[in-house]
Amino acid sequence: MNIFEALRNDHDKQRSLVDALIETHGDSPNRQSLMDNLKNELEEHAKFEERYFYNPLMFDDLTHEKARHSIAEHHELDELIEQLEETDMSSPAWLVTAKKLHHLVHHHLAEEEHEVFQLAGKALTESQKESLAEKYNDAMS
Repeated sequence: MNIFEALRNDHDKQRSLVDALIETHGDSPNRQSLMDNLKNELEEHAKFEERYFYNPLMFDDLTHEKARHSIAEHHELDELIEQLEETDMSSPAWLVTAKKLHHLVHHHLAEEEHEVFQLAGKALTESQKESLAEKYNDAMS
């Protein structure tokens, strides 16, 4: 397995969680559970993606800007999660923010998979791709 496959597996989980989240209603146990799972998934993924994927990319001219941009988007996702936690789950404002989060998660993952992965594929060696996947997966488990 290479780093792209490892990250894509987690991206698929994140898409499923955020898609399910915006289908929930009111202050329900299901909404809370999905929110908790999504928050944990995004936080852990961002932490280890930055460490094992973006960190090496920061030192390559080809990928430096994309890496910085993606890390900035991780912070935007964190801010939206914080807003959701500070908003009453039964309020209409909660769903508005959840839909912003949904949009940004999908945008961010698509951008990573269609732009960053292509550049990183040129910047990283095959052994780096495999080694980074191993480290990432170990950290995530």
